[in-house]
Amino acid sequence: MKYCKKCLQPDTRPNTIFSEEGVCPACNYFDQLQNVDWEERYEILLDLIAKNPKRPGQYFDCIIGVSGGKDSTRQAMWLREKFKLKPLLVCQSYPPNQITKIGVDNVSNLINLGFDVLISAPAPGNWKKLVKEAFLRFANWGKASEQALFASVPQIAIKYKIPIILWGENPGLQLGDLNTLGKNGYDGNNLRNMNTLGGAELDWQLDVITEKKFLIPFQYPSLDEFDKHKIQIVYLGWFLGDWSLVNNAKYSTSLGLDIRSDTVSKTGDLWGVTALDEDWVTLNQLIKYYKYGFGRVTDYVNEAIRNKTMTRDEGIRMVEQYDDSCSDDYISSFCEYIGITETKFWRIVINSTNKNLFKVTDKKIERIFKIGEGI
Repeated sequence: MKYCKKCLQPDTRPNTIFSEEGVCPACNYFDQLQNVDWEERYEILLDLIAKNPKRPGQYFDCIIGVSGGKDSTRQAMWLREKFKLKPLLVCQSYPPNQITKIGVDNVSNLINLGFDVLISAPAPGNWKKLVKEAFLRFANWGKASEQALFASVPQIAIKYKIPIILWGENPGLQLGDLNTLGKNGYDGNNLRNMNTLGGAELDWQLDVITEKKFLIPFQYPSLDEFDKHKIQIVYLGWFLGDWSLVNNAKYSTSLGLDIRSDTVSKTGDLWGVTALDEDWVTLNQLIKYYKYGFGRVTDYVNEAIRNKTMTRDEGIRMVEQYDDSCSDDYISSFCEYIGITETKFWRIVINSTNKNLFKVTDKKIERIFKIGEGI
């Protein structure tokens, strides 16, 4: 395990490759941004919009996938106010047991801001079965549900014949998940290759839901379907020079976005602005930490280090203290939801822990690498 020389990105992040100088892709991309002609990128986006006019009978100019959070609120407002576009906002909702009140309120806020919001959700019973099976098999309850969240947007784009999908950040450039890179900086049609979306295979899902028709919400449209319907995903973050966790949150809270009141020690969320619509993502961030040696706080401080609002040493202290944070209440509610004991929960987590990075003894998981240096 090695760390980026500039930030605290470890080379254990799936699908990432450091440069020969030991710098991660996200830091390399950030350095390139200092020389970007943002007016030129603005013109590129204008040209993209002009080349994809509304089709006959098409009411909306584009689609934006939303959760009601900071990124989706900023995207929707920017497109409407800056480009005078009429976007259809598509929200794949969590089931009632999982969604938070903040999540509901923030989607309502988008509606109150004057947007058309289409809300869809798979059958709650099937969702729960797949969440449980994914956790038991992969120690990752989101193996199927993340697929549903991401797949809902292109599915609706095909159904409503709206070819342009505006997405947020480019995970290849801004996080380092290189498998998502397309033919240029804004091409998002390889988003399907994101590490988060692994596990879309039908075999294990069919062990739980035996009829394929009930798994349609969990299947990302194929490349052939994208080509047939001329679907293009555009990473909107590529066009915004001030795209960041903090900037998007500041902008969106000024428009009515509610954020978390939980402390970072419960969520690993330094500013309470991520995953507002549900709590159990925090579990997966905890498990991600034990699998790869980094969690949510690492992602936060990396951005802060690049923006020079935090030093690397300050980031190290934050990661050491909070990167594995997760409230016991979230663990308890998740176990109750899928019907397992907390003892079984921890047994599965321990079995999935990377033994090259952690020492496991009697339910205790100890880090054996040094933050910022590796092993």
